Amino acid sequence: MNLRLFLAFTALAESAHSCPHLCSCSFPPSGAEVVCSQSSLMNFPVDGLPSNTTQISIQSTELGSITASHLSAVPLLNNLQLYHNNLTSLPADLLKNVPLLNELDLTGNQLVHLPPNVFSHASLRSLVLKNNLIEVAEAEWILGNSSLTWLDLPGNLLTGVSAALLEKLPNLKNLDLSDNNLQVLQPDILKNLHRLEMLNLAGNRISSLKPTTFSHNVKLSQLFLQENQLLELPATLLHGLQHLQLLLLNQNQLQHLPPGLLDERKSPFQVALSRNPWMCDEKVEYLWKWLTVYRQNVIFLEEVTCAGPEALKDRRVVSLSCNELGLQHIQN
Repeated sequence: MNLRLFLAFTALAESAHSCPHLCSCSFPPSGAEVVCSQSSLMNFPVDGLPSNTTQISIQSTELGSITASHLSAVPLLNNLQLYHNNLTSLPADLLKNVPLLNELDLTGNQLVHLPPNVFSHASLRSLVLKNNLIEVAEAEWILGNSSLTWLDLPGNLLTGVSAALLEKLPNLKNLDLSDNNLQVLQPDILKNLHRLEMLNLAGNRISSLKPTTFSHNVKLSQLFLQENQLLELPATLLHGLQHLQLLLLNQNQLQHLPPGLLDERKSPFQVALSRNPWMCDEKVEYLWKWLTVYRQNVIFLEEVTCAGPEALKDRRVVSLSCNELGLQHIQN
């Protein structure tokens, strides 16, 4: 081996086992993993990055910017975690040099607006934008037919989600839009999400849902609707959702459930109904009978209580008799 080739191999070996200042590194066979969690870190740690890095985690630092040039040092990168830093923007070409990137986590930054095609240069499967300042989830973020299977946008300022964006995500299995400012879901906004298994809409201000809202999402197994302002639900809202195993409806404004809503649920199925202002009159018959038969399927059954009338206030719904509800003819 000549001297030049020897020096080249030596440089590659040293690069593969180096580590940036203020970071720690491990070197499993799958590729180097770099963790930087020193609060004094202000710049992306390019110097010393192992050439075979596959995972980078920069967390709780003063990092304020990142560029495509920074990431060009790690072409094998498949997992990038940049959470709880000071990022306020991203360049449109950020991911152009990391085509193998599968997971990108930007939790807890100060992102407001993202440029067009910012997530189009890598075959991302998981994108987490939790706890930022994003007001609209834009269709221009990605190209069509994205490979994303996981999209997290909780804890932002979303007042809407572009239907055109969700149309580009036919492979999506998990969608989290919780703790935003959503009030209305556009008709058929979820129609292209045929593989969706988990949908989290909790902690918004949604007051109503169309009967066909979830009719295209037949693989749904977990549906989170708690902590909204739902006043009533369509009787056919869950029709066709044969795989539904978990439904959270607690902390809404529901007074009654429409007959048939929870019919045809197959075990295992769990539902949360507590902290709603249930009105225990003759219209509560469907809920009362369902709770009586399927009490083992109800999370915190003892907290499903009457808000009225006054004579039954705070009573557990399941404990009431047909006479107390004014139901004289109950069929078994």
